[in-house]
Amino acid sequence: MTGGVRVIGVAADAASGGDPTAPVQAALVAAGVPVEGRVLVDDEEAAIERALGPEAPLAVVVAGPGGSAGETVRRVLARLSGTRLVLNERMLAALEASYRRHDRPLPRRAERLALLPQGATPWPGDEGEPAWAVDTPRGAFAVVPRGTPSAALSAQLINFARSLVGARGVVTRTLRTAGVSLGDVEDRLAEWLGREGDVAVSTVPADGEVWVRLRARGTTVEAATAALGAVESRVTAALGDDWYGRDGETLEQVVGHKLRARGLTVATAESCTGGLVGHRLTNVAGSSAWFERGVIVYSNRAKQELLGVPEDVLKAHGAVSAPCAEAMARGICAAAQTPCGVAITGIAGPDGGTPQKPVGTVFIGVAVAGKVTARRFRFSGDRAAVKWQSAQMALDMLRRRLGGP
Repeated sequence: MTGGVRVIGVAADAASGGDPTAPVQAALVAAGVPVEGRVLVDDEEAAIERALGPEAPLAVVVAGPGGSAGETVRRVLARLSGTRLVLNERMLAALEASYRRHDRPLPRRAERLALLPQGATPWPGDEGEPAWAVDTPRGAFAVVPRGTPSAALSAQLINFARSLVGARGVVTRTLRTAGVSLGDVEDRLAEWLGREGDVAVSTVPADGEVWVRLRARGTTVEAATAALGAVESRVTAALGDDWYGRDGETLEQVVGHKLRARGLTVATAESCTGGLVGHRLTNVAGSSAWFERGVIVYSNRAKQELLGVPEDVLKAHGAVSAPCAEAMARGICAAAQTPCGVAITGIAGPDGGTPQKPVGTVFIGVAVAGKVTARRFRFSGDRAAVKWQSAQMALDMLRRRLGGP
């Protein structure tokens, strides 16, 4: 990678108006941060991606989250980071706080501004649009609003830039965890979080997961790599079985690797998730070697006819229950003749909940080699969020049951 910061301005019409990159460049240069160049591009995905193309430790994109430019930048950076746009709770809270300062509620249409690439980190603090940053395989990116940066934003941007370009070698690693809370991860990593040193460790909530980000600096890339390796081994030991992958690895990829390594196949039976688990598994290249089939059994009749769920189970416990999830897992294994099965049944909302089984109640059954287990979950958020979290936990339960590396 080159050694300086690149500053990129995005505008609806780059040929007109002033240069929005000038105030950001001035703030960086005044702080002694090397800026290798700046460019102004149109609000068009291909143009933005070309401008972001050359690898650098850090590119600062001046666009802000609002307007079409902000939306285009979010889509491009999600693609570059190999993730999807998700609701970022910290960004949503910062936006709500900004509107409260003016005694106004956050408009529903403005909630889309809280959609960021999975793993992005907002920089709240200013009264206006929050800036945010994200690491990708092509380098780190910071997205800041147009205009002269405030003192608080300048300080955050300068510190972020110095952490990336202040040494000749910078190496990053993202460790992904599932099935564990942010608070639990931070408790385990207390000795590293917020400490000075050659390796900076931070945590990022990431839509049903918690990511641990390590950034190492050294006089050379080799020195930074060695420093990162020493800390990474201790961090992964602290995370234990809750850690499942590095950098761009997804849960479905890890599950597929385990199934292939063990010579096993899996089938899925889904109700409230509507095939989302099967969709994610079949997104993995080569999944035909270990994914046999999936069925969507939305009604009780479908559960009985396709999976053989006993009628007395449905009458005594209901479709949203542990016994039903277990029967679904057994049924899909029998129908598909696979050693592994995943079953999901629940209430995604917004309607259908009861005091005993409120919206977000989901039961997940997993069968491996004849042994079936089921767990009850209570997920929060809207219908899409409940479906995603259900699929996430189903994959994580299967991962843990398969065991090993």
